[in-house]
Amino acid sequence: TKRHVPGTLSPFQLYVFSFICSVTNKKPAQASITKVKQFEGSASFVRRTQWMLEQLRQVNGIDPNRDSPEFDLLFENAFDQWVASTASEKCTFFQVLHHTCQRYLTDKKPEFINCQSKIMGGNSILHSAADSVTSAVQKASQALNERGERLGRAEEKTEELKNSAQQFAETAHKV
Repeated sequence: TKRHVPGTLSPFQLYVFSFICSVTNKKPAQASITKVKQFEGSASFVRRTQWMLEQLRQVNGIDPNRDSPEFDLLFENAFDQWVASTASEKCTFFQVLHHTCQRYLTDKKPEFINCQSKIMGGNSILHSAADSVTSAVQKASQALNERGERLGRAEEKTEELKNSAQQFAETAHKV
């Protein structure tokens, strides 16, 4: 994401930042949004600001009628205007953020305004990913069940053949 900062040389100077939405693995889980900056020519990131998810008040997608990379985040103590690298990247970030808010915030959930409906659910990538995983698990489970049934039939047939062989051996021994 890029932050628009008024400057003296041009109307806007662009600073490149990344947002990380994270959740601790300790109980109770705590979710946060961290803004990091990567310096040019470096592989490392430096943390600039971190907000607890509870501090997020509003996510503004700017225009619900078109795919645009612009968005605003309003926190308890901060307001920033941002431009994602692509509209798709913004959509993915919003979906992850919305899902995280729904899952980890019980009281005051942020307001998502001017967002396309695909961000709030329905065809979300999170739902698609979950559906894909569920589908894969169901297919694997079905394949295992079918294999188990085939093994069960083979076991029954083996038992029948064993019994037949024993009967043949007993009959042959009597003859």
